[in-house]
Amino acid sequence: MSELENAMATIIAVFQKYSEREGDKHKLKKSELKDLLHDELPDLMAHVKDQSTLDSLMESLDTDGDSECNFQEFMAFVSVVTACCHEFFVHEDE
Repeated sequence: MSELENAMATIIAVFQKYSEREGDKHKLKKSELKDLLHDELPDLMAHVKDQSTLDSLMESLDTDGDSECNFQEFMAFVSVVTACCHEFFVHEDE
């Protein structure tokens, strides 16, 4: 597989790893999302100091209002964070 195909497969595998812990394997409960963020994005999460920030993140991701994060909602989050990181590193190189 190409690098991009590997990256996509990894994102899918990470989502499934955490979504299969409790209940519906196609959605992340708040606790599963929290675990995923802490385990898979530790440097980013080091800047999150309070539970209300995580609660706000979950609410903003939950576009269908079911109190869970499906794969499409998760990918929207990954896309936004990736775009922000890209902007940071582009400006860092200048």
